[in-house]
Amino acid sequence: QVQLMESGGGSVQAGGSLRLSCEASDFNGVTNYIAWFRQPPGKERERVATISGRGGTSYTDSVLGRFTISRDNAKNTLDLQMNNLKPEDTAPYYCAAVLTPSGACPGDRPYNYDNWGQGTQVTVSS
Repeated sequence: QVQLMESGGGSVQAGGSLRLSCEASDFNGVTNYIAWFRQPPGKERERVATISGRGGTSYTDSVLGRFTISRDNAKNTLDLQMNNLKPEDTAPYYCAAVLTPSGACPGDRPYNYDNWGQGTQVTVSS
């Protein structure tokens, strides 16, 4: 198991930027895929972006070109740079991690990730 703690949430106006960070107790050897999820009010938790241990990234369509996920394995940190924020980006954002022994990508389903942070709120006003 790995402990995760998010930070960096806040309130911004549409078009603004925020940078979220996730600090882990230890990524190395206990996780390969790390992701950001969010859960807008009244909706299911959705995957925002994923990064593999080798640095491969994937994004949900709605954030392509606006969000950038990155990780620093030496510092055990995961970041999400969010630019051109929109009101529909409003949600608590969660850091999640998993170790898949086969190396296969865990995909979009939250239940495929077994380590979660407590979340950090992002609010975007119009």
